[in-house]
Amino acid sequence: MRVNTNEPASRGMKISDFQTKDVINITDGKRLGQISDLELDLQQGRIEAIVVPGYSRFMGLFGGGTDLIIPWRNIVKIGSDVILVKMDEVKEQTYDEREREARLYDEQRQSRTDRAERLERLNRSQRRTI
Repeated sequence: MRVNTNEPASRGMKISDFQTKDVINITDGKRLGQISDLELDLQQGRIEAIVVPGYSRFMGLFGGGTDLIIPWRNIVKIGSDVILVKMDEVKEQTYDEREREARLYDEQRQSRTDRAERLERLNRSQRRTI
């Protein structure tokens, strides 16, 4: 079997590659901006959402700190120049809202962890009594 060395090796995409692409909403054809950040699920090793600065901000310098959070499931296609997303309702989210959602997520995760630890302790205690 012969390998063609002229073909570029397939590789992953860097965050800097994402940041140079325009984000377009295919629902209404509007340009939403360029990606400024990513929300990651570190435990699963996945991108949860892309973050596009809101309309009120200019190069991150002026404005009220609103961002557009686009869940990964809403990405339709990643092209060489653009990222196509499907957003029926575009809602900007303030940093306070994001912080509240992050706290809620952390509390839910902690609750699941606490519940799992309680079950494990219960199982250990039941094994000792048997």
